[in-house]
Amino acid sequence: MTTSIHERIAGELGVREQQVAAAVELLDGGATVPFIARYRKEVTGTLDDAQLRTLEERLRYLRELEERRAAVLESIRSQGKLDDALEAQIMAADSKARLEDIYLPYKPKRRTKAQIAREAGLEPLADLLLGDPSHDPQTAAATFVDGDKGVADAAAALEGARAILVERFAEDADLIGGLREEMWTKGRLVAAVKEGKEEAGAKFSDYFEFHEPFTKLPSHRILAMFRGEKEDVLTLTLDPEENGEAAPAGPSGYERRIAARFDIGDRGRPADKWLLDTVRWAWRTRVLVHLGIDLRSRLWQAAEEEAVAVFAANLRDLLLAAPAGSRPTMGLDPGLRTGVKVAIVDATGKVVDTETIYPHEPRRRWEESIATLAALAGKHGVELIAIGNGTASRETDKLAAELIKLYPQLGLTKIVVSEAGASVYSASAYASQELPGLDVSLRGAVSIARRLQDPLAELVKIDPKSIGVGQYQHDLAETKLSRSLDAVVEDCVNGVGVDVNTASAPLLTRVSGIGAGLAENIVQHRDANGPFRSRQALKEVPRLGPKAFEQCAGFLRIPGGDDPLDASSVHPEAYPVVRRILGATGGDLRALIGNGAVLRKLKPVDFVDDTFGLPTVTDILKELDKPGRDPRPAFKTATFKEGVDKLSDLNKGMLLEGVVTNVAAFGAFVDIGVHQDGLVHVSAMSKSFVKDPRDVVKPGDIVRVKVLDVDIPRKRISLTLRLEDEAPQGGGRPEREDRRSAQGNRRGGRPGGGQGNRGGSTPPPPSGAMADALRRAGLGQDSQPQNRQNRRGR
Repeated sequence: MTTSIHERIAGELGVREQQVAAAVELLDGGATVPFIARYRKEVTGTLDDAQLRTLEERLRYLRELEERRAAVLESIRSQGKLDDALEAQIMAADSKARLEDIYLPYKPKRRTKAQIAREAGLEPLADLLLGDPSHDPQTAAATFVDGDKGVADAAAALEGARAILVERFAEDADLIGGLREEMWTKGRLVAAVKEGKEEAGAKFSDYFEFHEPFTKLPSHRILAMFRGEKEDVLTLTLDPEENGEAAPAGPSGYERRIAARFDIGDRGRPADKWLLDTVRWAWRTRVLVHLGIDLRSRLWQAAEEEAVAVFAANLRDLLLAAPAGSRPTMGLDPGLRTGVKVAIVDATGKVVDTETIYPHEPRRRWEESIATLAALAGKHGVELIAIGNGTASRETDKLAAELIKLYPQLGLTKIVVSEAGASVYSASAYASQELPGLDVSLRGAVSIARRLQDPLAELVKIDPKSIGVGQYQHDLAETKLSRSLDAVVEDCVNGVGVDVNTASAPLLTRVSGIGAGLAENIVQHRDANGPFRSRQALKEVPRLGPKAFEQCAGFLRIPGGDDPLDASSVHPEAYPVVRRILGATGGDLRALIGNGAVLRKLKPVDFVDDTFGLPTVTDILKELDKPGRDPRPAFKTATFKEGVDKLSDLNKGMLLEGVVTNVAAFGAFVDIGVHQDGLVHVSAMSKSFVKDPRDVVKPGDIVRVKVLDVDIPRKRISLTLRLEDEAPQGGGRPEREDRRSAQGNRRGGRPGGGQGNRGGSTPPPPSGAMADALRRAGLGQDSQPQNRQNRRGR
């Protein structure tokens, strides 16, 4: 069966069977997908990471199918019912659903009416009437009456015979498979609101009177309706007919198909009517119920797969968002009554100061809070302010804006970032270990600051499901979702690479070949012996053996180490190739690295040998040209519109800048700074047809949008990316728009909203507590701006 699995996967991927076999051997040997994709291209015929992830999933499914097939064969064999034809049918089953259809008649089950009827000797009656409908049912049944067997009269005999035939019809694998596909093609899902649940279930009002064919239902609508059913608001019906009605006269098409399968028809014979009634009974009581369960599961699985894919794609974009880099950063975790938590981290992410300020209700210490922030910024050379986007975010954003306006000499830039998962991190065991002397309430501010510096390095410390970029994620299968998200994190971390001398244990855990225990060993060795000077020194870490070194070495970087190659993605096993390249160029390694003029003249084929083929050599030359290049985009910021802080501030036709926070199958959500994301429906993304919203925007993109509609009671905002679209009548007056600016910002950078305000008119001099605090910090109104270059060099 192993060969057939390889053949099947090869056919699905459109690659050669040998490529699949090689990849499977590597996976079975403990190699990770990132390692195989990056460093074993010759072995797999350059299968990329996406193909390898698909291969891995299909391999898992098909191996589970083979295990189930073996169990089914053993079960039927132990019953003494396995013959050559049945075995061939089982061996040919190409899906779990088909295998279960075949197994259904032989599956051990509790005593059914059919089984009781067989025990009463009524199966010959069922066979007689089905095989020769010329017999009168009442007359034939009379001969099977037997009080000792529980058959009191002819009616009881016919009822038992019907139960046997109903079960036979419902367990015919080929028939059920065909009916299932017909119902999938022709049927529809119907939703209706339960009586008296209109007000409580208002969020599901789109589905109070709704129906749509199975084949046209998108993932988000399926999940929404199932959620409505789960919350006891909606009633869902799986209707087998597209128009909601059976045929105007006579049996339905499904009943006719069952009848045809067993050569049943109205030909004027005595048993015809009884048999047709049996078919109708089988369809309504057994087959339709069975198919309903199957198609409900099929709808759910399709929706779940789509939702998991969307979640994974959004997570990938968030993890690969532009890092602000190694710059001193102030993290603000907004709050009202409990205050705004402040954490200052230096360029390496180390916490150097913390504070809590109370600028908002109920204390309203606005000037004092600005003074405190200004003093902290001046003391620690802060360059960036990261503001969490939760409660009081807009108010805190205004606070930061006034700070920037009052003290342009600080050279501050403020950015609103997603704080999703910050509270989860704050209460985690790792946060306690990483920040042992820090109050839980302040850890969130630290996380907010660090995720601006390097989103990937910080977000890997949080369970991916807590980051909040999925749709209906709590309804999805835990195992499937976790496996998919873990794969995304692994691919992102290894795609970017990790500085082994600064990486946290959670970040190292995501590196190919390194588990949690080994990650802790690396950190402990680093703490005890100082920074690693070379990749070879990693072999001194306890439990980091040859296999682990092979898997991880290429993804661990050592900037400024003894060997310049250790800062690149060139794997140590391929260093001999670089030595041959040096021999050909006659130069020094440090002079060769980054020397595109020399490297572009080289022909990769000249350095191919039996171990390293053309793909690897080509990758090496590219890496030497731009060693350690970060694949993530450049860092940019967005600007929220002043005076637009809440839903009631919005008017139809307004043109705003915002940040894409989430992308679903039906569109994208955009943060425009009013505490409620707006939705750009997929139909409002482009003049041309958009199949996948992710083809247009991704989480973190900065976009210009127009407000189409605002529904304050339901807290819904409708936006469009098509700025020339007319807003519905009745809204506010559309603003004028600079089209060149709109086009330039349509696909901007990431992450998060906010603005980079460094200018502005000269502010009035501060007074009172603010002036006193600023004078103590050496940041009076007459103080000179600090030199940014000097501050960065500290």
